[in-house]
Amino acid sequence: MQRRTRKRLAYLILLVGLPAYVVVAVSILNALDRPPIWVEFAVYVVLGILWALPFRAVFRGLAQPEDKDNPDR
Repeated sequence: MQRRTRKRLAYLILLVGLPAYVVVAVSILNALDRPPIWVEFAVYVVLGILWALPFRAVFRGLAQPEDKDNPDR
């Protein structure tokens, strides 16, 4: 996948997907009638890590400077 495409996909994930994921996570916890604070904290920590795992390939290497010899990477 080209660097430009990966950047656009990363922006889409961060601007649309992540807020939607947060809304879903909060809605699920609210449906559980507010569990104890330590359970709620643990669930948020786990969900905060899990959302990024499928997108590692998209985000990997985007912060590195572009290679002038090969701008597609």
